[in-house]
Amino acid sequence: MTLTPVTQADLFSNRTSRNTAPPFHLQLLKWIGNKQRFAHEIIAYFPAEYRRYHEPFLGSGAVLGTLAPKDALASDTLPPLIGIWQMLATHPDRLLKSYERRWQAFQRAPRKTYEWIKARFNKKPNPMDLLFLSRACYGGVIRFRRDGFMSTPLGVHAPIAPAAMAKRIERWCERTKHATFRCCDFEATIAEAQAGDVVYCDPPYHHTQSILYGAQDFSLERLLKVIGEAKQRGVRVALSLDGSKKSGELICHLPIPPGLFERTVFVNCGGSMLKRFQVAGADVSSDVVADRLLLTWA
Repeated sequence: MTLTPVTQADLFSNRTSRNTAPPFHLQLLKWIGNKQRFAHEIIAYFPAEYRRYHEPFLGSGAVLGTLAPKDALASDTLPPLIGIWQMLATHPDRLLKSYERRWQAFQRAPRKTYEWIKARFNKKPNPMDLLFLSRACYGGVIRFRRDGFMSTPLGVHAPIAPAAMAKRIERWCERTKHATFRCCDFEATIAEAQAGDVVYCDPPYHHTQSILYGAQDFSLERLLKVIGEAKQRGVRVALSLDGSKKSGELICHLPIPPGLFERTVFVNCGGSMLKRFQVAGADVSSDVVADRLLLTWA
């Protein structure tokens, strides 16, 4: 298969959307690359009608929660992350109580409690600890070493109170009640998509997200092959990829098979979350990140 890069001109073509999805800004957990503020813009390019929604790189679930589909399969490869979503679906009260216990201990001794929870999570990864760590860690950036050790330090902002978390859990339960959550590789999830389905892929970004769990072993070429097979089955696939950084000064060129995508649009994602993490207190207003949204349909 011959691979050719998408050009800068492609990024700014066909940018009209239908604007069919209202914003939903009530974030459940923090996660790097979180698209909560921009999910409604991405969804605006989705087909007006579809059979089932699939999201194989779930992360924070921003697009899933904003779309609130009537039937969905959502997955990721990190067991404690998917455990959060599975608990949300089956035991939301337990999820809230576990957060409240950690929050109360945090009020008495913030740094000590945070480090204790992080150490326990690294010893035995679990969804309850991960949810609290995502709300308390620096910048909401869950950073993993190659050995899987979560290493992000304590953040400067206090985690939200249990009452606020209760509100978020209630809203997210409602918006994801028709979703099935599964811990598996993206290929297994996309393989289940059939004609009339929609798949949204938000994989780790080559230029910016190497610190994500599993990102070091992610293969874009394999994903593109699987997307091509899904397109042949009549599945409509939307793919978010590195677009540009620094207000468009750097275009992240990636090899895309000719003919795989019928349309390319640009979605402005604001200041770089990683830049804010890497340089504490940095002004990221000039370090703008924009997503390249590629669609297999016109």
